[in-house]
Amino acid sequence: MAETQRPTTIATSTQSLPKLSASDFKIYNSMADHMDLFVGNIVAYAGLRHLADLTIAQPFSANMEHTFLNLGLGFCEKLDLHHSIEEMHIFPVLAKKMPAFRKELDLLTQHKEIHAGLDRFQAYLGSCAAGERELRLTEMKDLMDKFGTVLWTHLSDEVEQLGADNMRKYWTLEGERIHFAHDMRSGILN
Repeated sequence: MAETQRPTTIATSTQSLPKLSASDFKIYNSMADHMDLFVGNIVAYAGLRHLADLTIAQPFSANMEHTFLNLGLGFCEKLDLHHSIEEMHIFPVLAKKMPAFRKELDLLTQHKEIHAGLDRFQAYLGSCAAGERELRLTEMKDLMDKFGTVLWTHLSDEVEQLGADNMRKYWTLEGERIHFAHDMRSGILN
């Protein structure tokens, strides 16, 4: 039985890459799969936005208001934690080989744009939860819309960058994969 040909050097974007076996694809695509799981959790954001659209013309109960506030504030906390982990531990490791994860490029710029809108959204929800202002779904929806497009673009860009076809341009299965995994574990645990 012939062994699957594995790349031994890092290919540039102009080099032709060999077809991956299913097991190699799974290895190279593991970070994209992990990101997809996170994106699945962010669907609460889309659900909250859609629920606001459906409810906007109707009066809503205190329970509904509580639900909107809890979903929104929970979303803000999860996204902030996710980006903090990326910026402190994951992006620096990826940036060693992958230009898209360097500070001056799109993914970190997108984080700044997202957080400008996210901070305003979180402050609004916090003031509503504290009873300082009334929750108005039109206002909530407008605040969400200000960073929604860049958020979805960012998540899509990350999944694309972390996908098998891109990862194998920068990382190999021999040797460097072990260093990459070690760097990731070390960065996250330290």
